[in-house]
Amino acid sequence: MVVITEFQKIGVGLTGFGLFFLVFGVLLYFDSVLLAFGNLLFLVGLVFITGLRRTAQFFVQRYRLRGSFFFLGGVALVLCRWSVIGMVAEAYGFFLLFRSFIPVASEFVLSMVNIPSLYTLYQSLSGSSSSEVGP
Repeated sequence: MVVITEFQKIGVGLTGFGLFFLVFGVLLYFDSVLLAFGNLLFLVGLVFITGLRRTAQFFVQRYRLRGSFFFLGGVALVLCRWSVIGMVAEAYGFFLLFRSFIPVASEFVLSMVNIPSLYTLYQSLSGSSSSEVGP
C-alpha cells in the first residue's frame, strides 16, 4: 500500500489548481496573470509531490537539459508577460521532457477507451506487428 503524506496531498491540490489556472488562462486568450499564477502553482505542487531534490534532479539530467531550458524559459517568458511565446516554449519543453512517456500514456488511454478501430490505427502507426485488438 502506498502511503501519501500530507505534503503530497497539498501538492496534488496545488498542481490541480495550477492546471485549472493554466487552462482558464488559455481560454481567456492567454491572460498572462492567470498563466503565471498557474505555472507557479504547478511547479510548487510538483515540488511538494516529489520533493525539492528529486524535482531538481529531474530537470537537471543531461539528456533533459534542452527540454528543461525550454520549459523553464517558457515559464520565465510568461512571468515577463509574453504569454503566447512563453506557452509555445513551455509546450515544446514539456514535449521534450516527456516524449518517452507519450507512447506509454497513449497506449494506456487507448486500452481504457477500447475503441477497436482507433487501437488498430495506433498499432499500425506505431509499427507494431501485433494485429490484436485491445490489450
